[in-house]
Amino acid sequence: MNRRDFIQSAAAAAALAAAGGFAGSSQAAQKSVAPAYWKLALTPPMGWNSYDYYGSTVTEAEVLANAEYQQTHLLDFGYKYCVIDYLWFDPSQATGGVAHNGPLAMDKYGRLLPATNKFPSARGGVGFTPLADRIAAMGLEFGIHIMRGIPRQAVAANTPIFDSHFTARDAADVHSVCAWNSDMYGVRGNTPAGQAYFNSIIRLYASWGVRFIKVDDLSYPYHKAEIHALRRALNQYGPKIVFSTSPGPTPISEAEDISHHANMWRIRNDCWDSWRIIDNMIDLVAEWKGHGGPGHWPDCDMLPLGRIGRSAVGGLRMTHLTMDEQRTVMTLWGIAPSPLVIGSKLPGMDPWTLSLLTNPEMLAINQDPLGAQGIRITQNGPLEFWAKHLAGGALAIALFNRGPNDGTMVAAAWRKLGLPARCVVRDVWNNSSLGEHNGWISLPVASHGAKLLIVRRPD
Repeated sequence: MNRRDFIQSAAAAAALAAAGGFAGSSQAAQKSVAPAYWKLALTPPMGWNSYDYYGSTVTEAEVLANAEYQQTHLLDFGYKYCVIDYLWFDPSQATGGVAHNGPLAMDKYGRLLPATNKFPSARGGVGFTPLADRIAAMGLEFGIHIMRGIPRQAVAANTPIFDSHFTARDAADVHSVCAWNSDMYGVRGNTPAGQAYFNSIIRLYASWGVRFIKVDDLSYPYHKAEIHALRRALNQYGPKIVFSTSPGPTPISEAEDISHHANMWRIRNDCWDSWRIIDNMIDLVAEWKGHGGPGHWPDCDMLPLGRIGRSAVGGLRMTHLTMDEQRTVMTLWGIAPSPLVIGSKLPGMDPWTLSLLTNPEMLAINQDPLGAQGIRITQNGPLEFWAKHLAGGALAIALFNRGPNDGTMVAAAWRKLGLPARCVVRDVWNNSSLGEHNGWISLPVASHGAKLLIVRRPD
C-alpha cells in the first residue's frame, strides 16, 4: 500500500463510521496527512523476539536456529522480523544473571557492539553485518533491542562522537538513569551533542542492515526529547527502520506525540503468562481506542505462548495460560490490532501453539489493510462484545468471558454495528460457518475464553 492508498483507506474508515457503523473508528486513521515513516508498518509488524525464552543469553547459533524455523514455518504467514533483544553487547551475559557494570563491547566512538563470545561473526569490528546478511538471505528482516541512552563506559572514557566535534560527556545526562539497568546514562536529546550521538548509532545500525529497533527504558517514564531525537536520526539515517518503544505503560496523554514518532509503543509493562495480566490488557486496549492505525500501533507486547522463561522470568516452562486463555490472547491481539511478536523458542514448537499463531483468518483480521482498531461495544460485568471494521465491509467480532463461570452466553447485536437484520457469521477458531443469524448472535464462551467471529451481509 502506498501513501495515496493509505489516505484512501483512512477515508474509507471515516466513511464507514459516518455511514452508521459503530462509534469510535480510529481517530488517527482520519488524519489527512501521514508521517512518511508510517509506510514502514501499514499493518501491525509481525515477527520473533529472543527475550521471552533466551533473556540476555541468546547466541548467534540460537538466533540462526530460530530464524531457520521462522523462515520455514512462519514467514509465509507474515512473521518477517527477527529481533535480538536484551544485552547483546554484554559479554558477561552469556549464561544469564543480573546486569552489572562490567565492560561492554564498544567502539572508539562510544557505540555498543555485539559481544563476540555470543556473536562470533562480529569479530573484527564488523558488528551485526554478517548475521543480518544471513537473516536477510532467508527473506527475514533483522532487528535489535537497545537501551535508552549512552553507555556509562563511554562517558567515563569521554569518547568522541562519530562525525562531530562533541564527546560522550557533552551528550550524556548523568542524572537520567534506568531503574533496572546500570549500563547507560540518558542522552540530552534536545541538544546538538545528544542529536549527534543518536545520529551516530542509527548510522551504524543502518549500515549493519538493521530494519527494526526496539528502544527500552523509553516510554515509561516518557522521555520525549530522546524519542524526538531518535525520530530525527531515523528519518535522516535509518528511513527503513521500524521504531518500537518500550516498556509501558506509555502515558495515554502522549498518544498524539508517540503516534507521530514511533511505529509501535507498549501500552503496559512486560506481558507474561498470567491471566491477571491478560485480563488487564483487555482494558488497556479499550483505553487506546482511537489512537492507532496504519503505521502507528499500540503494542500489547510479545505473545506469552509456547516455551518461554529461560533466563528471564520464572525459569523455562510451557506457558501457564490455559488453552482458552491462549485463544483470548490471540483474539485480543488480533482485533486490537496489536503487533504480533512471538517470544517463545521456535524450534520444536508444539502444533497447538503453531496453529494459534498461523490461523489465517485471525491473521487476516490483524493485518486487515483498513487498519481500524477494535472497539468495545458492550460490557456486562465480565462479558464483553467487541467489533472491528474490515476492508470490504465485513466486521470482526470478539466475545470475551473474563469471569470464572464456564460456558456463559455472550451476545452481539447487529443494530449496534449498523448492520442489516440478517447477517452471515463465521467462527474463526473453529474454522466453521455458523450460517445466517437474524438480529444478533449469542454463544457460550468458556471462562477466560473468547470467540472470534467474522460477520458479513448476506450475498
